Amino acid sequence: MSEPRRELRIAAIGGDGIGPEVVGVTLPLVAAAAALEGVELVVTELDWGGERLLRTGEAMPADAVETVRAHDAVLLGAVGHADVPPDVSVWTLVLPLRKALDLYVNLRPIRAWAGVRTPISSADGADFVIVRENTEGEYSGMGGSVHKDTPDEIATDVAIHSRRAIERVARYALGLARERSQLLSLVTKSNVSRHGYALWDAVVFDLAAREFADVEIEKVYVDAMAARMIQHPRSLGVLLCSNLFGDILSDLGAPIAGGLGMAPSANISPESGCGVYEPVHGSAPDIAGRGIANPMACILSAALLLRDCGLGSAALALETAVGVAVQSDAGATPDLGGAASTQSAADAVRDALDADVRVA
Repeated sequence: MSEPRRELRIAAIGGDGIGPEVVGVTLPLVAAAAALEGVELVVTELDWGGERLLRTGEAMPADAVETVRAHDAVLLGAVGHADVPPDVSVWTLVLPLRKALDLYVNLRPIRAWAGVRTPISSADGADFVIVRENTEGEYSGMGGSVHKDTPDEIATDVAIHSRRAIERVARYALGLARERSQLLSLVTKSNVSRHGYALWDAVVFDLAAREFADVEIEKVYVDAMAARMIQHPRSLGVLLCSNLFGDILSDLGAPIAGGLGMAPSANISPESGCGVYEPVHGSAPDIAGRGIANPMACILSAALLLRDCGLGSAALALETAVGVAVQSDAGATPDLGGAASTQSAADAVRDALDADVRVA
């Protein structure tokens, strides 16, 4: 008698703009990749996002956290409806989920793909990852304003940096640097921020000395790192960043991979439970509904999902298939200089996956 197939339970949130389009073509690929390891994909589709907010007054229901916790992971397409202010979109879906699930690591791999055009002449061979603290910093939500709409108006956003949050994300980043046998670069601004980023420096270097003496570590000011990412991206391994710095630098690094259409991400809590995996390209309302959105960032986000759910072989197969697809006309959407549609690009990935193609 054969063993029952294991199930992988995914909550799929198409979201806004091109989100439903890229998620729609990604899910069959996730199912096919998971099947390579004898795992059946079970999908719950959720209508959360801007359309729901406009219709009901809520971007997601009151029991949203309980709903996602009943799944192994969440695949999110995009957030940002044309009729909803951007800050409302973020603070009614993305940030509440990250905070409620304590998804304190935002992981953004940046890789130069063979055959993909990039404006960065030194990008060939670049393969690094940004680890961004995902719960504090300037995105903590603390602050306010007084004297609104007067010449004396004052607004504050307070950056929160706690020893606990810094240490746990640093432990993850240092472990990742050890696993990848790469340099850990702490991105800081302690030469100006004498309290918050001085704490980052102290905590990270103390932890490295105590638990990761085998990992090479350096401190780099964020402005210098921005230049280095463009001039010498092959010198980078694992970048450990605060919430704000990680957000900015990861988008700066996207052109190395070919643009935001090739930029995946994972929001995770390594010790516990359900992560949220999403492309970082946003909802792109200008091309929504035209069938030309690049699905690769979503597909690569799904590969991160598979790996974190214990399906490493499936994740590698999906990433390899993407690498093959983007070298063909069928896999090159307009943002990559081609004319492929969202569906044909996904089909190119499926063809490579079915052929079990391997590239060097």
